[in-house]
Amino acid sequence: MITKQHKNLAQEMIELAKQNGCSASRISIGSGTESSFEYRDTQLEQLQQSSQNQLSVSLFVDGRFGSYSTNRIEKNELKKFIKNAIDATRYLAEDPHRTLPDPALYYKGNDAPDACYDKRFGQLQPDEKLQLAKATVEEVYQTDPHIISVVGSYGDGDWFSYLVDSNGFEGEKAQTSFSLSASVSLKSDGDARPEAWWYDGALFWDKLQKEGIGKKALERALRKLGTGKIKSGQYPMIVDNMNVSNLLSPVISALNGNTLAQKNSFLIDKLGKKIAAGKLTLADEPHLPQAQGSRWFDSEGVATYPRTIIADGVLQTYFIDTYNANRLKMPPTISGASVLTFKQGGKDLEGLIAQLKKGILVTGFNGGNSNSSTGDFSFGIEGFLIENGKLVKPVSEMNITGNMLTLWERLAEVGNDARLNASWRTPSLLFDNVSFSGI
Repeated sequence: MITKQHKNLAQEMIELAKQNGCSASRISIGSGTESSFEYRDTQLEQLQQSSQNQLSVSLFVDGRFGSYSTNRIEKNELKKFIKNAIDATRYLAEDPHRTLPDPALYYKGNDAPDACYDKRFGQLQPDEKLQLAKATVEEVYQTDPHIISVVGSYGDGDWFSYLVDSNGFEGEKAQTSFSLSASVSLKSDGDARPEAWWYDGALFWDKLQKEGIGKKALERALRKLGTGKIKSGQYPMIVDNMNVSNLLSPVISALNGNTLAQKNSFLIDKLGKKIAAGKLTLADEPHLPQAQGSRWFDSEGVATYPRTIIADGVLQTYFIDTYNANRLKMPPTISGASVLTFKQGGKDLEGLIAQLKKGILVTGFNGGNSNSSTGDFSFGIEGFLIENGKLVKPVSEMNITGNMLTLWERLAEVGNDARLNASWRTPSLLFDNVSFSGI
């Protein structure tokens, strides 16, 4: 964890940087532990435990900028490290856009830095963690003749961070995390080996789902037996809540200040314009209690606030940090999203499926790419053919192609089944007229 000695040391290094010619500096210290247990079929296959300390320093020297890190956090060594880093920075090219944020934008509250920290973390014993991974396997192992192998994995970790800079910012955060997952592989009549997984994650031990993970993974795997292609064409497409992030990611990346500054975004000059169907309202909710991704300030110390990103299909904001705000000559907002939330509809996944006469449910993406400049994409998919509101056949080895702007304009319905165990709280989505290539 971050001690008073760590904080004092960081502040001393800020002063040392100033004395050695830095016009500004920022230091972050992180400390944490991780453990993982992987149980395959009838035996423990992997056990890992680790701890780490890290100090990162950003230096602004004679109009130049350098960023450096070390895991050796000891006073005399750090003094030498900082001085060498300053000397190295002077060899870099000048960059007038590199500055610390305006102090008026800093987080100045006194909210508890450990609001996302579970104090039970240090009380859990290795046997409890191993037993959880083992029990996840035993839920389904040898319960079906198609099963080749079952893997259950448990992981947890804690992380403490402290940030200070020469403009007067000081802040800290503590967080724990717990996860449980299962992966099931099956044999089939042909050469294919259907495989599926499921997981849950939480910041607090009591919120972690500890049963049913293996059963859900097996259920998803069994539904893939007999997979094949179907006829190419345009179909309504439902993407389940586990996989919507694959389609959302290119949009969020296109909102990033660095992508905009490099003119490598298909959302340049789209602020205040319609970029999606009216069904899409997307927000950043950084202060949701006990939520993955929640925070009071970003990596620069800038205060976070709830903000609407897309309102009824209209783009409201970009993610612009200080550096890229200077490059773009635009006001800074925030360096990136914290907790993404959708305005949800009235149906869960089963309800979305039930209303389709014919369509495709996508339950996985297998490779592909999206052009960040144009928004054109091609993704391999797997899933199920829907007929008369029922899943009738597993499909794979198919691609979807199109353009991100066109795709999101075809968003027809948003589900009400957002997964709450991730910082992107994505529900299932229904799109109209998506191009599929198969047979």
